[in-house]
Amino acid sequence: MDIFVQLLINGLIAGAIYSLVACGFSLIYSTNKFIHFAHGGVIIVSSYIFYTLFSILHLEFYLSCILAILLAGLVGYLINQFIYKPFRKRKASNSILLIASFGVLIFLESMLLIIFGANVQTIDYIPNAQGLSVLGAIITPLQIVIIISSIILLIFFYFFMKKTRIGKAMRAVSDNPDVAEIVGISASKIYAWTFTIGSMVAGIAAILISLEQNIEPSMGSSLMIKGFTAAVIGGLGSVPGAIFGAFLLGFAENFGIWYLPSGYKDAIAFVLLFLFLLFRPNGILGLKYNNQK
Repeated sequence: MDIFVQLLINGLIAGAIYSLVACGFSLIYSTNKFIHFAHGGVIIVSSYIFYTLFSILHLEFYLSCILAILLAGLVGYLINQFIYKPFRKRKASNSILLIASFGVLIFLESMLLIIFGANVQTIDYIPNAQGLSVLGAIITPLQIVIIISSIILLIFFYFFMKKTRIGKAMRAVSDNPDVAEIVGISASKIYAWTFTIGSMVAGIAAILISLEQNIEPSMGSSLMIKGFTAAVIGGLGSVPGAIFGAFLLGFAENFGIWYLPSGYKDAIAFVLLFLFLLFRPNGILGLKYNNQK
């Protein structure tokens, strides 16, 4: 029973982190209709920005968090403005944008490797040594903060998309950018807002990941695979679906290693990804989108 509760808590923690990765990724996909793999690069760049501000420059913790989130949004905005926007002006296909996103991901990870080296970095702020006992399982104060922060952010994000003018404009562009233009919504501006907000969510995920795990330049690819898998499970283009898929992935990984060696955790994610791509490519909550030019 104790093992079951511990794996349940571990799955909840993993799902909370994956949901933040998948949420920003799915938001960008739903509006832009191409897979932004560089989102993983934005996350790891944000982690190193936070590490630089807090551990190297020794700024206050909360100031470092705010600056890291804002700079993450700036990174996303610049990627859109200088990489994707010129391609869109040339009427590039989604396949070209996909290839460009891979190039940006590799570039960002390589730059981090040059600047910081291959050594892992650690950020110590919230005590992580002493755990609290919950029904025989152990959960640390940091992990409680991660779960609560993720839940609060996701609730806020839901109301932002449903109630604010920008959120409604994003949904309009997601449904049909041509019709949105007719009613006075600039698709170009919404694309920029989407990358900025999605990357700010990535910045929040980066902070929580940096506090929970060691960081290294190559983490972006691994995080993007988890975020992409969660989005596919829940349904590409569905932000609630991506969140649902993230928690499902977190539980599947942690309960899977109950029977399998821990080294198979990533393999479980790939198996789920392939199964959904083969048998349910629209995901659990996803919608069928018509091809758009």
